[in-house]
Amino acid sequence: MGEKTLKFNSKTIHGGQKPDAAYGAVMPPIYQTSTYAQTTPGGHKGYEYSRSANPTRTALENSLASIENGSYGLAFASGLAAMDAVIKLLSPGDEVVSTNDLYGGSYRLFKKVFEKYGIKFNFVGMQHVDAIESAINNNTKLIWVETPTNPMMNIIDIEGVAQLAKKHKVLLAVDNTFATPYLQTPLDLGADIVMHSATKYLGGHSDVVAGALIVKDKKIADELYFIQNASGAILGPTDSFLVLRGIKTLHVRMQRHCENGEAIAKFLAKHAKIEKVYWPGFESHPNHEVAKSQMNGFGGMISFVTKGSSYEDAIKIVEKLKVFTLAESLGGVESLAGHPASMTHASIPKEEREKSGVVDALIRLSVGIEDIEDLIADLEQAIS
Repeated sequence: MGEKTLKFNSKTIHGGQKPDAAYGAVMPPIYQTSTYAQTTPGGHKGYEYSRSANPTRTALENSLASIENGSYGLAFASGLAAMDAVIKLLSPGDEVVSTNDLYGGSYRLFKKVFEKYGIKFNFVGMQHVDAIESAINNNTKLIWVETPTNPMMNIIDIEGVAQLAKKHKVLLAVDNTFATPYLQTPLDLGADIVMHSATKYLGGHSDVVAGALIVKDKKIADELYFIQNASGAILGPTDSFLVLRGIKTLHVRMQRHCENGEAIAKFLAKHAKIEKVYWPGFESHPNHEVAKSQMNGFGGMISFVTKGSSYEDAIKIVEKLKVFTLAESLGGVESLAGHPASMTHASIPKEEREKSGVVDALIRLSVGIEDIEDLIADLEQAIS
């Protein structure tokens, strides 16, 4: 059976993989080496120096390409290192149109690092594709999309934005961290680049920091491989092994994340003390129909605000949680709770945060794979 005919669950285990050539190891060994012996200058078995390539990282990169239906995968030391490589495709004077509701670290990288090198970033609400076009000009070279967004769970029409990007001959990059390829494959919808913080669902066990890029086009891939090697923010062999191991259970974990996420979203929506719940599975959620068409489920990420929108109430809730852990990050097997305004999105100015809905009373949940009864009981005791 050819790999292209494999369905997603099988791809997470077998996609891009083959037994190790040396001894037939089923799982790729951790090649903990910096350099490789050569028989003559340039005479080697495909590997010279581990910044340029490492067999364990190659195995992960092949897996990443497979599960996103891409042709080329690249593994980085973090999600932000992966984003850094994408922005390095640009030149001074180029412009980027980015969704205005995005991870605080992404905003910080754009505004505090790259803007001083002459790259301009325009932040716009992307719930309506038409609104994006007015921000595009002759200098625009890239559209940056997160969907669902962090932390407001806004849904952006990837196919619609891809058509717009092609019309204006600009690149489209999609941060697919929240959805994972289990729920959506942006390259199939017309995106040029898919990015992941592989720290999250792909690794899945809160034990590794990693980033990923996946593309179909060889020219873009070659440019990114050059940047990856030249800048050096590569993923080490042990971390590559951990992410690859995580990917092999992505499908079963995501199924439970989605089931638990739905149950908790519905529980919160009915709770007398909760004002608003942000979860793409609700028919009332903005662009719910788009989510239904481009996703295979609605994920395990939820944000909510208590009645009265009190900062103090939000802090009390996250401090009282016992099964949910108060921590940054998301996508691990354990449930996490966060307060975006003071944690993940603190680097965005308050005025800018609140424009996109990230108020001081907002709580974000990463729903894990524990027993749902325990998670609901924990939320009940913390909210009451």
